[in-house]
Amino acid sequence: MKYNEIIKELTKNIDTSLVNFDSERIHGSMPTQVSSEFLTNKEQGGWAENTLLAGINNNSSKMIAVHYGRNDDINAGDDDFKEFFEEYQKELDTIGKRPDILIFDKADFPYETDDISCFSNDVLDALVPKAKCAIEVRSSAFLIDKYENYMNKKVEAAIDSAMKSRSIILNNYEELLLLKDPALFNIVQSISLDNIHVISFRVPSWRSSKELKDLSDELKKLKSSINEISKRTSLNITPKVEDLKVVYTWIQKYNVPHYYIQVFFDKAYGISFEKILTLIGNPALEGKDYFIESDIKNQGKTTIKINAANESNVLDKIYLPEHYSEMKELNRGRLLYYVKFKDSISIINKEEFEKLLGISLV
Repeated sequence: MKYNEIIKELTKNIDTSLVNFDSERIHGSMPTQVSSEFLTNKEQGGWAENTLLAGINNNSSKMIAVHYGRNDDINAGDDDFKEFFEEYQKELDTIGKRPDILIFDKADFPYETDDISCFSNDVLDALVPKAKCAIEVRSSAFLIDKYENYMNKKVEAAIDSAMKSRSIILNNYEELLLLKDPALFNIVQSISLDNIHVISFRVPSWRSSKELKDLSDELKKLKSSINEISKRTSLNITPKVEDLKVVYTWIQKYNVPHYYIQVFFDKAYGISFEKILTLIGNPALEGKDYFIESDIKNQGKTTIKINAANESNVLDKIYLPEHYSEMKELNRGRLLYYVKFKDSISIINKEEFEKLLGISLV
C-alpha cells in the first residue's frame, strides 16, 4: 500500500468532531495587524528551521535538505498582504500546506540551492514527489533539559510535602478523622509513592473546633501537594488540529512521508504524521499518550500535545543562538521591536534521525 493510501486509511479512525477530512476546509480569518510578539515568534520559527536544515546538510553526504515552505517576508498591515493572504488560502485548498523542509537524495536534486520555495508550480509538481521525506518544523522557547530538571525537582518536593502531610494526619488526627469520615481516612491511609499521583478526595471544611480546623488545613495541604504531583510536566510536540487537514491534502497530492520536528533551544524531537494520526484515532489514549488543548501559547488554537521526550531525539545538542533586536515601522508610523536570531550550530543524533525518517544520511 502506498504511503498516501496508508494515511487515508488512518483518517477514517478519527472522529469527525475533531477533524473531518472529507468536508470543505473553512478558510481562516485574515489578520489585520501584527505585533512584536508575532514577529519574534516568526523569527524563532525561521531560526528553528534553519538550525534543523543546517544540522542535516552538515552531516549528510548522501541527502540534501531544502527550504520548501512559504517564507514570504510579508505581514498583516503590509501593502499587498490581502492579495498574499488570498493566494495562500487558494494554495491550501489546491495542494494543501507545504511542509517547511524537504529532503532529497542528491542524485534526484539537480539544483545548486537549498531553497526551492520560490520555484514555479510546474517545476515543484515534478520535483516534490521525488523527495524522500517532508518535515514540518515547530519551535518552542524552552531549554527542554532545564525544564525537565526543574519540573522533576518540583514534583519531588510536592511528593515529600504530601507524604509529610499524610504522616501528620495519621499520627496526630487518626482517631478524629476515622470518626468524622471513615472513607476519607481509608484514602489517606492508602496513599503510597506508587499511587499518590492518582489519589483524589474532597477537602472538608471542618471548623467547629481548633483540632478539626487544624485537620482540615492539613488535608488541604495534602490535597494541594497531590494536585501538584498530578499536573502534566512534559514539553510537547505540538501539531495544530487545523493543520492536519491541509497536511493530509498535501500528502494525497505528492505521496511523500511527512514528519513533525519540534525544535527547542537545546534539542529537537520528531514524530511521524502517521503516528500522530494513529494516536488521535484512538480516543482511549487521550489524556495518557496525547492531550488536545487550546491555550494562549498557541494563539488559542486547538493543539495536539505529545510528550516530546517519548519521541525521537533527532538533534542531540543545539547551541544557543546569538540574538539582537530589530525594528519594523508600520505604514501608520507605529514602531515594533522584535528579536532576530542568528543560526545555531547543532549536533545531529544520526541513529535516531535515520530511524525516524527511514533514510540514510551517508
